[in-house]
Amino acid sequence: MKTDSGQVKRVMESHTERLGPFVLSWEEGVFPLGADALRLGRFATVKRGWRVCDLGTGSGVLLLLLAERERALDMCGVELDLWAAETARANLERNGLRGEIRWGDLRERPFADGSFDLVISNPPYFPVGSGRGGGPARSEETCSLEELCRAASRLTRNGGRFALCHRPERMTDVLCALRRERLEPKRLQLVAHTPERAPFLLLVEAVKGGRPGLQVEPQLREATASATRMPSTAAETMPPA
Repeated sequence: MKTDSGQVKRVMESHTERLGPFVLSWEEGVFPLGADALRLGRFATVKRGWRVCDLGTGSGVLLLLLAERERALDMCGVELDLWAAETARANLERNGLRGEIRWGDLRERPFADGSFDLVISNPPYFPVGSGRGGGPARSEETCSLEELCRAASRLTRNGGRFALCHRPERMTDVLCALRRERLEPKRLQLVAHTPERAPFLLLVEAVKGGRPGLQVEPQLREATASATRMPSTAAETMPPA
């Protein structure tokens, strides 16, 4: 239902997790906190004074993770789901952080072109027709990988960065989609549970208009990823078998 101010209000089971100095809250129906977002929040380059945008921000978790590393940021987010957008706004306000969350389609130019130093996203992993379901949050029903990279390129200034996480088996798709949109892959890291097991997560950061040259960083083990992130009680999400 809606309040007199027009804001959406629902009464559902809520969840709360601590992320360093901040508290993240969300209710059923909003994409839950996952370990992939935690790793991406530590991987992306961020600097004081940067203007950052999270595409498909969900609960706003990536903005909180970036703010934990650098408080002096101008933070924005775009979210297609109205309730998730309201949740992200509430999380910023509750933690004393300033930012702008827009409810809408990231493909429809939600902010001015070239206005961000860093664009970041934890996107759906599975293309339509792949046989992998899970709704819009997990499959590309409302935004394909190519459309995501196109939107990120429009929003990023020349020399700015776009960081995202994805599945290792889609590495070729990710790198090709980035380069087609003038987002040159510059940093890449894989995450695995143990040295003997295949990686289950891909982290990539690209620079708009950057020169070719990819730095492949040492593979991150699950135990290392957990030890180096900010304090959190969040349960690790396991990759599909």
